[in-house]
Amino acid sequence: MKKKVLISGQTGMDGSHLADFLLSKGYEVYGMHRRTSTDNFDNIKHLIGRINLVEGDLTDASSLNKLVKDIQPDEVYNLGSQSFVPASWTQPLATADITGVGVLRMLEAVRNNKPDARFYQASSSEMFGQAKECPQNEDTPFHPRSPYAVAKVFGHHATINYRESFGMHASSGILMNHESPRRGKQFVTRKITNSVAKIALGKQDELKLGNIDAKRDWGFAGDYVEAMWMMLQQDKPDDYVVASGETHSVREFVQCAFDNVGMDIEWRGEGLNEGAYNNGKRVFSVDPQFYRPAEVDLLLGDYSKFNKQTGWKPKTKFPELVKMMVDYDLKLEGGECP
Repeated sequence: MKKKVLISGQTGMDGSHLADFLLSKGYEVYGMHRRTSTDNFDNIKHLIGRINLVEGDLTDASSLNKLVKDIQPDEVYNLGSQSFVPASWTQPLATADITGVGVLRMLEAVRNNKPDARFYQASSSEMFGQAKECPQNEDTPFHPRSPYAVAKVFGHHATINYRESFGMHASSGILMNHESPRRGKQFVTRKITNSVAKIALGKQDELKLGNIDAKRDWGFAGDYVEAMWMMLQQDKPDDYVVASGETHSVREFVQCAFDNVGMDIEWRGEGLNEGAYNNGKRVFSVDPQFYRPAEVDLLLGDYSKFNKQTGWKPKTKFPELVKMMVDYDLKLEGGECP
């Protein structure tokens, strides 16, 4: 008999990659999505007919209880959230309700209807925020710097509490930044690759970003969903950092993206006056409207605990990730890879 899995956030980047992976493992996949006036199934159009799409909402406990009771999943992956950090300052209460309390609602649904199901919580490196040490590991204190990160800390500790209080097989993956061509265009990495593709094709003049000196530990989402699954295959639940072990600045990401479309850029100025030029034409500038109220300057993960436990390590390097995303956006915008 096939194992059954329930995924919240099915239409997102991670949800779609996880469904791909679990189907390859022979799972019966139930993907939860929230009812909206217009469905956005772009990330899962290749999965239609292969997975069971079910309606549910992390703000509605009754829908979660019904889903878990009816499906009786062997594994639950809670990936759903309000995941766009800038929006968490303009919608802090909604972010807290979905990204924070939503975890508690899902844990309760599992505890009350399928307590032996294995539970995965999508924690975030944003919880480290103004990190007290570098690299960050499972023992690094949290210092969240956004309403999103605060909500993630709540969900993380709720997961630990249910594990310790009720004996649930509940694990949290503290995943460093991970990307793919399925990332939404409002997120900085996809904004970069899509804009650079448009600039290379003459469809856009300039890319504007905020703090390009911020450094992140970037990996490929396709690698990281395997880590999620591996956590739930362990005999005992635990919390693990998943990372590439490398850090790169937003500036490096921009440079690598332009390199991949064959555009030589020259950096000029500094701070808010910094820009990048190609053949004398400005193709990049810093715009203060994109700065966060509280910046997270440096994230770098230490995944040695998880590697020692499972043997997992990332397969995709930073230059490969950027090229993958740029190539996808070139084709999306009607161009060809150089």
